[in-house]
Amino acid sequence: MTKPLVLTHLRILDPSRDLDETGAIIVVDGRIAAAGAGAMNQGVPDGAEVRDCRDLVAVPGLVDARVHTGEPGAEHRETIESAARAAAAGGVTSIITMPDSEPVIDDIALVEFVLKSARDRAVVNVHPAAALTKGLAGTEMTEFGLLLEAGAVCLTNGRQPLHDTQVLRRAMTYAREFGAVISLETRDRYLGANGVMNEGLLASWLGLSGIPREAELIPLERDLRIAALTRGAYHAAKLSVPESVAAVTDARSRGVNATCAASINNLTLNENDIGEYRTFFKLSPPLRGEDDRSAMADALAKGEIDIIVSSHDPQDVDTKRLPFADAADGAVGLETLLPSALRLHHSGSVPLMRLIDALSTRPARIFGLDAGTLAPGARADITLIDLDEPWILSRDALLSRSKNTPFENARFTGRAVRTYVSGRCVHSV
Repeated sequence: MTKPLVLTHLRILDPSRDLDETGAIIVVDGRIAAAGAGAMNQGVPDGAEVRDCRDLVAVPGLVDARVHTGEPGAEHRETIESAARAAAAGGVTSIITMPDSEPVIDDIALVEFVLKSARDRAVVNVHPAAALTKGLAGTEMTEFGLLLEAGAVCLTNGRQPLHDTQVLRRAMTYAREFGAVISLETRDRYLGANGVMNEGLLASWLGLSGIPREAELIPLERDLRIAALTRGAYHAAKLSVPESVAAVTDARSRGVNATCAASINNLTLNENDIGEYRTFFKLSPPLRGEDDRSAMADALAKGEIDIIVSSHDPQDVDTKRLPFADAADGAVGLETLLPSALRLHHSGSVPLMRLIDALSTRPARIFGLDAGTLAPGARADITLIDLDEPWILSRDALLSRSKNTPFENARFTGRAVRTYVSGRCVHSV
C-alpha cells in the first residue's frame, strides 16, 4: 500500500460528476477518498504526502482505447512496457491494446500473456482487446466467451476491416449474449484499395492515388445496419469525415447501440501537413481536408463523436523511410494525445470538460473499465495538467521505442506534468 496522498489548491475537472471546482483530492489505499471543494473538511490523513498543486488541473487519468504494440512478435517497435511508459508520460493511465501481433491475440493463453506482461512490467493499466476472427482473417469467429472471461475488454479485427457481412452478423449476435462491444475499422475492400491519401486536388498534384470518403462511409453504413439487425453493441473505431459521424448519429436516433471514435490526428491535422511526401503523415484513415477536420472538431464538441483515440501505431525506419506510396500507415501517439487535443481547447473549438470526457470518462464507460472518474471510492488514476506550459516536442525525447510522430518539433501549450495510477506517481516532469 502507498501512503496517503493529498493534492491541494488545484482545479478539479471530473466529467463523470460534471464537476469543475477548486479544491483538493485525498487518496487513501490507492482509492479516491474525497475530491472537490470540501475535501479538506475531513482533515489530512496521518502520514500523508501533501502536495501543493496550485495552477494545475486534475482530471481522471486518460483512457486510450486504440493502442498497437509490437509485443508479441515485433518488440523492436514497441513492447507493452515501453508503451506503458509512453502512456504515463502522456497522462494516459489506461490503454486498450489491439490484437494485431505475431501471433494474433485470438486465444485465451495470449490474452493471459498480455495481462501477465502488464502486471509484471507496465506502469499503467493495460486492457487487451481480443481478435474478433481467428488470425484476423475475417472468416472464422474466435471463442468470445472464453476470451472475455480471460480478461479481454472488447472484440476487434484490429487494422483489418471485416468484409464478410454474414460473419459480422453472426459475430454481433454472439457478442450480444456476452454484453461485449465489437469495435471495427471501416474501409471498403475495393474502393480506393490502392489509395494512399485523401482523394482530392492535393492527391492529384502530388501524383498519389486517393481514398474517397465513401470508402469509409459505405462499410460503416453496412455495419450500422447489422448492429440494428442484431441489437449488438457496435463501436466505429476511427472515423475521419463528418458524413460518417452523421451516419452514426442517425443510427442512434433509430435506437442502434452505436458509438464512435476519431483519431486525434484527424481532429488536429489535415492533408496539407503531408507536404513534400512526409511519410510520418501517412495514416489510416488518411488525413482529410481542413473543412473535414473542422467539421469533425465541431462534432466532437457536440458529443456526436464519443471518444478520441491516439491510434498509437509504432513503425520503424524500415517501414517508414520509403517512398510515400510504399510506406506503412501509422504514427505513435500516446505521448502527444493530450497536448495535441489541448489545441482544440485553446482554439475554442472544444470545451475542456467535453475534451476530458472524450479522453477519459466516456471511453471508460463504453468499454466497462474501472476508470474515468474522480468520484470517492474510484481507483486513484489521476492526471495533473499544466494547461499553459509552452513546450516543443523533440522526437528523441519520446519514450516510445519508435519515433514515427507527425508532431516532430511541434509547438504545444499544455501537457501532463504528473500521472498517478492507483495513487502512485508513475510520471513526473
